[in-house]
Amino acid sequence: KLEVMHKQLPGVGVDTILFEQYRVVKKIGCGSFGHIFASVRQDNGEPVALKIEPKRARHQQLQHEYHIYRFLSPGLGVPRVYAYVEHADYNVMVMELLGPSLEEMFHICSRRFSLKTVLMLAMQMIERLEYVHKKCFVHRDVKPDNFVMSGDDEPDKLYIIDFGLAKRYIEGGKNEHIPFAWSNHMTGTARYASVNAQRGFELSRRDDMMSLGYVWMYFLRGSLPWQGMPGPRAQRHERIVEMKQSLRMDELCRGFPDEFAKYLVYCQTLTFGQQPNYFSIRRSLSNLFIRLQYVSDSAFDWCRIK
Repeated sequence: KLEVMHKQLPGVGVDTILFEQYRVVKKIGCGSFGHIFASVRQDNGEPVALKIEPKRARHQQLQHEYHIYRFLSPGLGVPRVYAYVEHADYNVMVMELLGPSLEEMFHICSRRFSLKTVLMLAMQMIERLEYVHKKCFVHRDVKPDNFVMSGDDEPDKLYIIDFGLAKRYIEGGKNEHIPFAWSNHMTGTARYASVNAQRGFELSRRDDMMSLGYVWMYFLRGSLPWQGMPGPRAQRHERIVEMKQSLRMDELCRGFPDEFAKYLVYCQTLTFGQQPNYFSIRRSLSNLFIRLQYVSDSAFDWCRIK
């Protein structure tokens, strides 16, 4: 009996064969505009991931995302994409199957990561964002769900995924930074979004970096102060913005090394078109790692859980 995965994807379920080539194994997640399924190729048994977007979606973005992946590949920590196929009811992107997201690992670890694990992840996360930025894109939805660990071959390697909201910040023909603008709607996820994002401003590299700092504090603290705000969506977002603006970074990072508060303050000082100093950020965190006498052994918190 067909197990229907989602009412917007009629006929897509376990053991469904798509395009006479890919057999669906199970649903493994949702991206910003699509559903993701673990699948296998019928001809050679190779595991792949299928990201499926309903044709009825108001804002179809999967083809846009596919082209960004193609542009970024091959790149360290960027998944390979194999094909983009259109069906009468949905669009499908075939891509490399990877491991669980950092949000999933966070839950496995009782919703708290050690300082050592956060620092080891932070080094890779900065490298991934720096690579994306050097390719003239901003991600615009930096959050734990959009970083995943590799499969069994390289279990300590981190990947950045879900470019459905990504945008070029360098205009192709002119080779100039896009102009500052205001659109009156938020881009990204409220919990990790910069104040600029929630105010509807045009986003740039500084906003990805700010979101990254919020992610680190989420991992270290177990939650962020503005989580679980009650009320209607618009009112809730306004209260989150007010809290983000009023809360001092040393208060947010209290109990943790000064490097984190200094990083977030640095992100606040970046101008719209300014390039972050990725090298300086990595050096600061690397020096902290050494000072704490940690060993770079890829022994993340989840490795201790059977």
